[in-house]
Amino acid sequence: MTELVTLSVDIADHVATVTLLERAMGPTFWDEIPSVFDGLSANPDVRAVVVHNVGQHFTYGLDLMRMMSVLGPLMTPNQMAAGRTDLRELVFRLQESFNAVARCRKPVIAALHGWCIGGGLDLAAACDIRLASQDCEISLRETKIAMVADLGSLQRLPLIIGQGWTRRLAFTAENLPADKALAIGLVQEVFPDRQRVIEAAKGLARQIAANPPLAVQGCKAVLNRAIDRQVADGLEHVATWNSAFLQSEDLTEAITAFAEKREPVFTGK
Repeated sequence: MTELVTLSVDIADHVATVTLLERAMGPTFWDEIPSVFDGLSANPDVRAVVVHNVGQHFTYGLDLMRMMSVLGPLMTPNQMAAGRTDLRELVFRLQESFNAVARCRKPVIAALHGWCIGGGLDLAAACDIRLASQDCEISLRETKIAMVADLGSLQRLPLIIGQGWTRRLAFTAENLPADKALAIGLVQEVFPDRQRVIEAAKGLARQIAANPPLAVQGCKAVLNRAIDRQVADGLEHVATWNSAFLQSEDLTEAITAFAEKREPVFTGK
């Protein structure tokens, strides 16, 4: 963990604090986060985990520009079966990053602050408990860039906030303020600012850590058991869907418009 680039980990009083060090999720992040959470899951000294960002914002999600070195070769037009299979395997690998958070034996608390967009919501949905600062804005943003969210939000959010709100967030890609996120049950509490929400998350983690660890872990295992198969089936389906349909003129337009800092014009092609 001393060689981490995109994350830092601190363990004190049986609570691990995982701090995101970058504003967006580039190639290295996807290798580091499953390794970190699998390690924390196996660490007997850790009883609860808190996740937040070192900066003002929780995360902007996938770093499209940096990830193009990975995604670009797999998103060229007229991909044949081998290329589509490689893309499907890549989606599975990225999904595994947040699956590691969800399967971590220790309860994971997300302290959301500032922007929590796209992959940030995938990460938050994989956590057990979510708290937010008053300035937090949450968005299931993938539709705006001509993509179907494929890293867990569409599978986990219906179990947290129901089908209606999940569909609204997915179809509109609108920004959800903290007070509305609280009202629909996406977050459990809202605090005045970033520092207060991080302190609250750590306090809640210490409260959890004071309980018998095996009983707490047993509760999480039983709760996960009820949803694991449903989530896994959904993740496999969306990986297959995107391997077939991700490449589009609209996706190219979305990426080009982002780079040129203009509004995209979509044609449904």
